[in-house]
Amino acid sequence: QVQLVESGGGLVQAGGSLRLSCAASGRTFSSYAMGWFRQAPGKEREFVSGCSGSGGVTYYADSVKGRFTISRDNAKNTVYLQMNSLKPEDTAVYYCARRSGSGNYQRPLSYDNWGQGTQVTVSS
Repeated sequence: QVQLVESGGGLVQAGGSLRLSCAASGRTFSSYAMGWFRQAPGKEREFVSGCSGSGGVTYYADSVKGRFTISRDNAKNTVYLQMNSLKPEDTAVYYCARRSGSGNYQRPLSYDNWGQGTQVTVSS
């Protein structure tokens, strides 16, 4: 089972930027698509962004399109989420996850390994 460890969260003012990192264990990192999800208090976990194993194909939720960028460095077993123009509504715990198969990339059930999450708080 792969271990995923997120980092880079914190407190930032609206309009600011953060870069999240997710480091994965194991030797097959490049074989798997990866995703970022977030969960705000009292809300369901929602898809934010995803990418293919090579990083050549990327997906974004409409709410973050044009502001967030996903990327990965397979030599470092790491996937990143660059978040710009942050808004208070982006406040949530952010999780990275490994996609387990060919299911809908926006559904949490399509992912089989999850990190512990990192808190992102955007103040107005």
